[in-house]
Amino acid sequence: MYILGISCFYHESAACLIKDGVIVAASAEERFSRKKHDSEFPKLACEFCLKSAGIKIEDVDWVVFYEKPFWKFLRILFSTLASWPLAFRLFAKAMVTWLSDKLWVRSIIADALKIDKKKILFIPHHISHGASAFYTSGFDESAVLTFDGVGEWTTTTWGVGRNKSLEVSQEIKFPHSIGLLYSVFTAFLGFEVNDGEYKVMGMAPYGEPKYLDRVRKLVKVYPDGSFALRMEYFSYQWHDSRAYSSKFVELFGEPRPRDMYFFTKSSGYPNYFGEKPENYQEMCELNQKYADIAASIQAFTEELILNLANHVYEKTKMENLCIGGGVGLNSVANGVLLRKGPFKRVFVQPAAGDDGGSLGCAFYAYHAILGKPRKYVQDNCYFGAEFSESEIEKFLKSKKVKYQKITSEDKLTDFLAGEIADGKVIGFYHGRAEWGPRALGSRSIIADPRREEMKEVVNTKIKFREPYRPFAPVVIVEKAKDYFELGNLEHQYLTNFMLGVFPVKRAMRKVIPAVTHVDGSGRLQIISRKQNARYYDLINKFGNKTGVYVLMNTSFNLKGEPIVNSPENAFNTFSKSGLDILALERYIVRKEDSK
Repeated sequence: MYILGISCFYHESAACLIKDGVIVAASAEERFSRKKHDSEFPKLACEFCLKSAGIKIEDVDWVVFYEKPFWKFLRILFSTLASWPLAFRLFAKAMVTWLSDKLWVRSIIADALKIDKKKILFIPHHISHGASAFYTSGFDESAVLTFDGVGEWTTTTWGVGRNKSLEVSQEIKFPHSIGLLYSVFTAFLGFEVNDGEYKVMGMAPYGEPKYLDRVRKLVKVYPDGSFALRMEYFSYQWHDSRAYSSKFVELFGEPRPRDMYFFTKSSGYPNYFGEKPENYQEMCELNQKYADIAASIQAFTEELILNLANHVYEKTKMENLCIGGGVGLNSVANGVLLRKGPFKRVFVQPAAGDDGGSLGCAFYAYHAILGKPRKYVQDNCYFGAEFSESEIEKFLKSKKVKYQKITSEDKLTDFLAGEIADGKVIGFYHGRAEWGPRALGSRSIIADPRREEMKEVVNTKIKFREPYRPFAPVVIVEKAKDYFELGNLEHQYLTNFMLGVFPVKRAMRKVIPAVTHVDGSGRLQIISRKQNARYYDLINKFGNKTGVYVLMNTSFNLKGEPIVNSPENAFNTFSKSGLDILALERYIVRKEDSK
């Protein structure tokens, strides 16, 4: 039985195809369209999924959409009318969009895919989020927690998954939302909402939570972990472009300008910013304030999540917790939850955002609606596009690019390990692309973590991004506890997918400075040979050469672009950046040869 799950029309659109309860293929549309956060109908992603399975749309038994469009329409209609006349611009904009397009999803799917409307199902948004985590976790039973900006009406749920069933016990509804609260601060701190939240996370360690008491004034927290935002501080419920009110500005001061360079005394002033401004000291102090605000909303988010988790544990007494929804990508909070929370195991769907909804709705239909037994456990994310060596060679020849083909796997990983040890930065392209927003060794930029200057090299010459953004360490499973404070935690449900931040051992912070954030932590991926043999062997050989079994890893893309998908994407990124070597499977391209 084939089931195609679809998410679109809000954040990241995506498609996921499962066969008899096992993932065949899954990808966000942006990987093919090359539009960052593409939210349009995922036509290209659907075509990719069908092609991967070698089937046509007639072979698909069910197409499942990840939410109930009419429910969402009613929420927007009622909430904007409730704020009338303040919300008249938001109301007008929303009605034009919904009445002309988004409300007619069944017809859009049927027309785009040429499929019978009777084969199309709709699953509530947060059920899709919960299902994406529970049914792939491998847990027979688990507490399930979901939180994001907003689904139809719902922003937060908790419930229980048992075998094939998934039940929601409690929910919090719009406008009260952890995700929207964090996004308000994202906007206030000068970043793009739904794109810059991880920048707030990266900024937070440069500050102290000095504004935590002020953040707490924004939210009423109840003994059962639920919460309600004090809406006089916010305007997202009625304004079409501004998320916070004048009362919010009175509490926190003026928002950070979007084009303002970020630097503090602890971060230093990168030379690529140019000459230091005359008011350098004043700017340091102002930036420090914004870093302290970032630290405060991050600390409060962790508080809210721990409160919810403690309540859910008291109600369920279960050892396992599954998390879905965009807030699940807050890897700092995930690490705190595992270390300080009541649950023994925490599994977060690696595509926790709306893209993961396409996976969740497909699995919910298969298990909960159709009653089919579970057999799948997600231990990797390699569900995306793959290109053969013949396709890669054909592309390189068409562009008249000089290359070297390394004949054996052993020689390839040994060569790359040596080049990294010599200070080269490599675009590493191998196998099927990753599912979700994290680069996990298929579409990665990799470098030497021992060289502190690699932070600046990769940020400025390759990624063209902000200097305070951290890089992720990836370590082989046998050596992880040598470098990171993991204790006796069952961390693999997070560290398989780079979804948890953990402390770097104090003695190792000077050994791997390029992947140690300012607070002594790292967003960690632990890799086994079973997950990705080539990546594992590369790290292991780097360790054999240097004594350090860790590499610096970041996503293979430029600022503002999706992660590379095809060999052409990879070569274009290589050409535009300061990467030294491009490894397209076993085809090696050097920068001097590509000019």
